[in-house]
Amino acid sequence: MSETHPRLLILSPHFGDAVFGCGTLLAAYPDTAVCTVFAAAPAYEVRTDADARSGFDNAQQALRARRLEDDAALAMFDATPIRLPFCDRQYLDPPSLGTLTAALEEAIYGSTANTLLMPLGLPDADHALVYDACCELLPRLAHLAWFGYEETFCRARAGLGETRVADLARRGIAATPARPDMRHTLDPARRVLVKRHAVRRYASRLRGDDDPLAPERYWRLDAIARKAGATRGGNAPARR
Repeated sequence: MSETHPRLLILSPHFGDAVFGCGTLLAAYPDTAVCTVFAAAPAYEVRTDADARSGFDNAQQALRARRLEDDAALAMFDATPIRLPFCDRQYLDPPSLGTLTAALEEAIYGSTANTLLMPLGLPDADHALVYDACCELLPRLAHLAWFGYEETFCRARAGLGETRVADLARRGIAATPARPDMRHTLDPARRVLVKRHAVRRYASRLRGDDDPLAPERYWRLDAIARKAGATRGGNAPARR
């Protein structure tokens, strides 16, 4: 890890994904920015099956509750929320890939981050869309340090992360397993405890078959064309 402290921006498809997937990293790096992509309610009133299962009367009520949950959780890490004005796919109005890519690029440039964490896009179409947009951006923003993180709800499915690593290679992006450097921060037990308390704030998202406290997994991501002999800007929160 270089002398300059890395400034992290975690891209989170939905409220809670960053905390579930990267909570111990958030505990290690205060002042991280968390950009939630699908943070808006639809303009019309609707009650989806997913919102109904969580006990909400409509989408507007669901998004209000989830924003409050997210506020409470991120405050535990002194993290800064960034929220994009997009509806997720269940509300039938997802952004196009081009629109989302442009919005993410603007959010990245508007932050002070030099280290980005993107989801591997595994659980559903919303995550996959964020993943696709990040893959578009990575070669253009290769002066920044990029990492991929595995979403919580996929860890029990053996080999799923590895299939995404193969897909990255086909896109010209090399993925190398990485281990976060947290030696200068809270002890491991304390980091897990902070994450545990933060996870509990997302009461509307927790389900009995989820394990948001399972070990986190990360990959360092490099554009293959630049990898050999390239010197990257930014600072990685990880050591190989």
